[in-house]
Amino acid sequence: MRSPERTSHEEARVAETLKKGSRVTGAARDKLAADLKKKYDSGASIRALAEETGRSYGFVHRMLSESGVTLRGRGGATRGKKAASS
Repeated sequence: MRSPERTSHEEARVAETLKKGSRVTGAARDKLAADLKKKYDSGASIRALAEETGRSYGFVHRMLSESGVTLRGRGGATRGKKAASS
């Protein structure tokens, strides 16, 4: 199991090598997709992942979709039928 310090350093290194706007292909794409999937499954939002990686919301959304992740709903308040008051 990895220590948190090493993981953070490793993630920073991956983010450095994947500059915004650069093409992500091959093994680097697979690694990034796996990391994004793991973080999303543990509760991180797409927006938070986009900010962390320096990528767009659309890019992160696409990577998660390609990884087979079941995306969560938007959340927030939902409107239901009002309870009948007697």
